[in-house]
Amino acid sequence: MSTNAASLEAPGNGSLWVVQVLGAMLFFLAGFATLSGDEQMVETFAAIGIGQWFRYVTGLIEVASAILLLIPALSGIIAVLAVPMMIGVILTQLLIIGGSPVLPIGLLIITSIVAWGRKETTLRLIRRNDPKSVRQATNAFSEVS
Repeated sequence: MSTNAASLEAPGNGSLWVVQVLGAMLFFLAGFATLSGDEQMVETFAAIGIGQWFRYVTGLIEVASAILLLIPALSGIIAVLAVPMMIGVILTQLLIIGGSPVLPIGLLIITSIVAWGRKETTLRLIRRNDPKSVRQATNAFSEVS
């Protein structure tokens, strides 16, 4: 019986997709509650003290994060960007608002798993946009012509 690397990676990839979909659902629910003017969210952002405009920005970021987590090429990069955001949310919850930071901690764990699991895709995306790589590809093309 022979196995190849692709068949060994498939179960992990499927598990990672389950985590991504769970994260997307949680981000979407949080974003919907934030944008819909839920009384608890309005009070939460009033306690933060920046203003209600910040609630709208936060809600849009949460909904955008939910969508981007479901796009294979971008899921890793949005997860990398969401990790420090979730750390900020946890600190805000603990130091300013009070209460339980269980949901932000859960989202931090989810985004960390996705960021780690999609690191190869993220690195390929970053390398593809690296000016040095573009210059090398351009030089190689001009040598062939």
